[in-house]
Amino acid sequence: MDTRRVVFVIFEGFQALDLLGPYEVFEQARRHGGGYRCEIAARRPGPVRSSGGVVIDAERGLAAVPTAEVDTLVLAGGEGVDEARHDAELTAWIAACADSRRVASVCSGVFLLGAAGLLAGRRVTTHWGRADQLAREHPEATVDRDPVHIRDGSVWTSAGVTAGMDLALALVEDDMGRDTAHAIARELVLFLRRPGTQSQFSVPLWSAQPATEPIRAAVAAVHTDPGARHTAEELARRAGLSPRHLQRRFTAELGVPPGEYVETARVEAAKRALVAGEEPVATVARRCGFGTAETLRRTFHRRVGVSPSDYRDRFRTSGERAAR
Repeated sequence: MDTRRVVFVIFEGFQALDLLGPYEVFEQARRHGGGYRCEIAARRPGPVRSSGGVVIDAERGLAAVPTAEVDTLVLAGGEGVDEARHDAELTAWIAACADSRRVASVCSGVFLLGAAGLLAGRRVTTHWGRADQLAREHPEATVDRDPVHIRDGSVWTSAGVTAGMDLALALVEDDMGRDTAHAIARELVLFLRRPGTQSQFSVPLWSAQPATEPIRAAVAAVHTDPGARHTAEELARRAGLSPRHLQRRFTAELGVPPGEYVETARVEAAKRALVAGEEPVATVARRCGFGTAETLRRTFHRRVGVSPSDYRDRFRTSGERAAR
């Protein structure tokens, strides 16, 4: 197998996890026979301090890395990106990597892609907290604040921090297949290898967190088994409240009524099941609390905009848009 040169670019004030998480994924893949050679590069070789104070030694300066030899470029994000994207030498080098097989950014590293002119006509994502800024500053791109990561041709972008590991696993899966990516996720003790289409606002982060123990008990019951019977009466019983009191307290603490919260949790569970597994849609519907495939279909059309089958076909990694 030919060597695949994976170059990680960092700068003063980069986010350490944007580098170290994806780097470790590729190192594990190398041990599985992936043929990867990982390198860390910066404007100049030597120590580079992260935003959290961790110092990483960049083994190469950009001048020593021929862009024609870069198979996969991975750009870290972090607080320092706002200064780094105005570095003409850095952005010119990134622009010269446009013909690499893949160019990827983690979190706010997408602003480096923008400064290098590589976002035109692309659908991209970033940390939800900087999505509005990205859309304002780069109207040439379509910014989707929701997904964990997005592939648009040869350009891959991800949400913040830990999403970089999901991005790296997707890149490895693109090269080595689903089974190897799953094996690496298990070795790294990742609880769940999230598909790129999973929302950044996964249900536990999607709303305000419950402030009191009764509402925490109700929320925990929903997340423990989204497909269980979560009527107002049942959730009230778990919370030790009357149904009317639960409705008021739940809505006040989480910003949505219990029924809407339960439906969101079930939709997220169904998305994961559809993308990660092979169960028939009817089975997914029963397991995730929708009862019938028709109810799941109607809910998906209303909440997601496509049918469950279309969602599965469209958003499996193998079905994402191939390189242009």
